[in-house]
Amino acid sequence: MKITVVGAGAIGGNLAAKLSTAGHDVQVADARGPEAVAPEVLQTGARAVDLDDSVQGRDAIILAIPFGVQGQLADLFASVPAETVVIDTSNYYPFMSGQIEAVDDGKVESVYASELLGRPVTKAWNAALAGTQATKGVPAGTPGRIAIPVASDSDEARTVAMQLVDDTGFDPYDAGVLADSWRQQPMGPAYCTELTLDELPAALAAADPVKDHAVRNSMPERIAALGANPTVDEVVEMNRAAHR
Repeated sequence: MKITVVGAGAIGGNLAAKLSTAGHDVQVADARGPEAVAPEVLQTGARAVDLDDSVQGRDAIILAIPFGVQGQLADLFASVPAETVVIDTSNYYPFMSGQIEAVDDGKVESVYASELLGRPVTKAWNAALAGTQATKGVPAGTPGRIAIPVASDSDEARTVAMQLVDDTGFDPYDAGVLADSWRQQPMGPAYCTELTLDELPAALAAADPVKDHAVRNSMPERIAALGANPTVDEVVEMNRAAHR
């Protein structure tokens, strides 16, 4: 599959490397230019390209950029064919991106992202820590394999995204339509808690917007309480403990 990853940070760089390893034709584009892509991201065959040249002729485009800035790419995406699958990996943290009134008033994060971009998106990979994605992917069928929810209004796009999630080492779970993707956003029971395919449905069902937003807003204090450089396992346990 021909894939472009927009964004070369921890999430984007990891996805580019894993999908290239899985045999896909992967391009990586960053707003700072091709030179911003770390050499280790390209070691498995991914190619760094200019952002302006990155979105044409691709089967899927993965957005690994900060929440709320997708609108800056609307002109770039205006001529991208409707059948191209666009996958959003972002999350809304007001203390990082600033307050966004529409989302605070109840608009689902990826619905908002879709409106900014001017085209439908599919939601995937947002509910796993960068460290989880980088270190805990395993082959299909491995006992205890971590599951990642995928939400989309398109059955075709959801199928593509679920296959790519599988290719990165995680069990994909059909989490329904985009309007339901709030259940996999910060800081619900399914968010960054490393659940299996058997465990994930109940966690998504248990999501509560009022409680989850309160947990999200307390995240800076809870992270600070872990001390400097917490491990992935420590952060996952912190997230799980918030819902016990």
